[in-house]
This record gives sequence, C-alpha cells and structure tokens, in this order.
Amino acid sequence: MAIDLPSLTDTARLARSLAAVLRPGDTVALSGDLGAGKSSFARAVLQALGWDDDVPSPTYTLVQPYGPPALPFEVWHVDLYRLETPGEVEALGLLETDAALLIEWPERMGAFLPAEALRLRLEGQGDEPRRLTWKVPKAWEDRWPLK
Repeated sequence: MAIDLPSLTDTARLARSLAAVLRPGDTVALSGDLGAGKSSFARAVLQALGWDDDVPSPTYTLVQPYGPPALPFEVWHVDLYRLETPGEVEALGLLETDAALLIEWPERMGAFLPAEALRLRLEGQGDEPRRLTWKVPKAWEDRWPLK
C-alpha cells in the first residue's frame, strides 16, 4: 500500500495519527534514502506524544531516549546508519527494552528487526513530495491509521 504526502504538514499529520496508537514495546521501522524525511517523521511522532523540546537526529548518539514526565511512556529514537554489522544491535539494548522504538535505517538490524515491526518507507528528496509505503504486521492491523 502507498500514499503520497505532498507536504511536511501531511507527513506530520500522519505521524500524529501514528503517535495516537503507539504503545510501549512497539517498533516502527523507518526506511528511506538520506533526506527522505525519516527524522522529520520521528520528530513529529515525539512532538505529538508531548515532547516540546529539540529532537535532534541520533546519527551520532545512535539512541536518543525520551520519556516521562514529558511523554506518557518511554520512546527511543534510533538511527542505525553508522552500524557496521547487525550484531552491534545487541549492545544498544534495543532487544531488551520495553520502550517504543522509532528506528531509522532498520535494515542494518538484519534478522534482529522484530517481525512485528511496522515497516514504513519514505521516498523523495528535498522539496519534492514524499511517498510512503508500508507493511503492516498482525500486531498493527487494527491500529495502523491507514487502511
């Protein structure tokens, strides 16, 4: 399935819809080329959950945690671009946390990516409209905002 997102406002609106159904322990896999809008999407989810401070890209920290009291539960914004092997995921604690995970570059996880992850792919660059495609696992069938 796919949808066009003509503007950043449309992307943020969809991210807010996702935030409304996000739960602790969920994994959202955000794929796409550099500049496709993965960080903007994650930022909009965090802001919709109540984070009103800066949301930097975790490119260098790899994992940026957010949580109470600003958010209703813990959410980790993860950027795996710099991972060299899927085995490095274990050291980050991604497999043991109950936090909701917003993971950029999830393909770097290989087989460690949870089967129940909501897989979103953003396409587009610069000022051009984005196109979002998705794969919805069973755990998300009743929650994914787009049918």
